[in-house]
Amino acid sequence: MSNKQDLISEKNIKMETDDSHALRVENLSKIYDTSAGRVVALDKVSFTIKKGEFVSVVGPSGSGKSTILNLVGALDRPTSGKISIDGINMFSMNDSEIATMRNKRIGFIFQSFNLINRTTVLKNVKLPGLISGMSHDVAEFRAMKILEALGIDDKKDQKPINLSGGQQQRVAIARSLINNPSIILADEPTGNLDTKTGDDVFTMLKNLSHKFQRTVIMVTHNPELAESSDRSILLRDGRIEKDVYN
Repeated sequence: MSNKQDLISEKNIKMETDDSHALRVENLSKIYDTSAGRVVALDKVSFTIKKGEFVSVVGPSGSGKSTILNLVGALDRPTSGKISIDGINMFSMNDSEIATMRNKRIGFIFQSFNLINRTTVLKNVKLPGLISGMSHDVAEFRAMKILEALGIDDKKDQKPINLSGGQQQRVAIARSLINNPSIILADEPTGNLDTKTGDDVFTMLKNLSHKFQRTVIMVTHNPELAESSDRSILLRDGRIEKDVYN
């Protein structure tokens, strides 16, 4: 059991700062110029998230939820403002350094799983590790331990398309953990699942946060799940309308 815990614990991660916050967002704005005019997706948003917190981001369509995830995940650059992960200012770096930071410190879980269906479960989970520079042997060892911890090691040689939705999401969770990320970003992770399977996936994310001190930021339209997380940030029209501990 200790080996499983080591895979998703902090102790093997070298931190560049003693900052107790996993994430700091300061005066973050994102503005798009479209054919229909200027669109303010985020307007001077600020918040901090402690290490090990499980935070839900909620709000109506167009409120800025996806924009927050894209910016925190360094998939897009802000118009202005600052995002720091483990005390490191993400956008003070060049594109190559940002890509390395994203690979090593951020794990992504998507509603549609985003798995590679032409290859096996094991190779899907190993891929971010190989990209980060892990040897094949180390990546395979880590992937198998995580798959075992999530109860799907027997599916390692199958292709994701042949698995159930819940099993595919477990594979996606395993893939997000391979590099011991500081932050896991989950975009509607239960949206394509039935209620029971969705509850199981939510419980896994909660365990990652509370038991293994992973910081989880989850976008969801499900008010019950949001209320079951540690904290809910409600966005409306690109601004934080409410930020409450549950």
